[in-house]
Amino acid sequence: MTRTTVASLSRGELVRRLAHGGICLRLPPFVFRVQSSIPVVAEGIAALYSEYEWFPDGSEFSDFHVAVVKGRPFPKPLCVFEMDGMQPFTPLAAGEAFAFLEWGLNWCVTSYCHTWITVHSAVLERHGRVLIMPAPPGSGKSTLCAALLLNGWRLLSDEMALLDPATGLVTPSPRPVSLKNQSIEIIRKLAPSVVMGPVAYDTMKGNVAHMRAPADSLRRADEAALPAWVVFPRFVADAPASLEVRCKATSFMQLAENSFNQSVHGRRGFEALSDLIGRCDCYDFSYGRLDDAIAVFSKLPMPE
Repeated sequence: MTRTTVASLSRGELVRRLAHGGICLRLPPFVFRVQSSIPVVAEGIAALYSEYEWFPDGSEFSDFHVAVVKGRPFPKPLCVFEMDGMQPFTPLAAGEAFAFLEWGLNWCVTSYCHTWITVHSAVLERHGRVLIMPAPPGSGKSTLCAALLLNGWRLLSDEMALLDPATGLVTPSPRPVSLKNQSIEIIRKLAPSVVMGPVAYDTMKGNVAHMRAPADSLRRADEAALPAWVVFPRFVADAPASLEVRCKATSFMQLAENSFNQSVHGRRGFEALSDLIGRCDCYDFSYGRLDDAIAVFSKLPMPE
């Protein structure tokens, strides 16, 4: 069956559809109807979602209806994120509208999609096995994720692992990778041809830009895979790369702390995370140079 992608729309048609009723996008494994009349949102979607499928009006069920709308114009223009008419967040500066959309999409999934156990982490795959990297902001998780996917790993998600508690498999959700501050230029230098979306300046997280997900990761978005490694990364300026085996008990506790909804699943969620840790090799990883980190991850041993 032929897929109709966002790239098939002219910029003018994309802008018109976004502003009037929205555009229905398949962002695997979900479908979002996205609406906005703010120009930077159309700019971001055109740059980062050009290869994603869209559906004509009324032809596909949408899991979520979201919008980024104009807020108060004075003394500083603001924008507001909406989901089904609700406004769950404080308005942000209008220049942050596309970043606000990305953050809002993540919130929709983590707040309402309980088919999976969701864990805040970068997730990649190589040779059919999944690497899960849970980490707090400032750990270098997304920078490392971007570097690895540019060096042969498949992107499943920069933001969350979607763990199926019945099968133990991780469902891919490949979307743009969020980069902040110095990481934006670091990745641009590492891969000059990489496509970046609009930069949101002076946000609460500093300057934020998103890197387009690789086409191969999107093509393989229906291929779930089994976890093999849980690695807790930490960036330490100028430090040598260091990979150390981590106790499985503490790994389980920290993985549970990074889960958005493990408690919703009760005993089943506890057992699913326990099984995941049981089958994976667990490590602490610190690094100061991406080249060193890439070399270490290229040699990760398969669990027995």
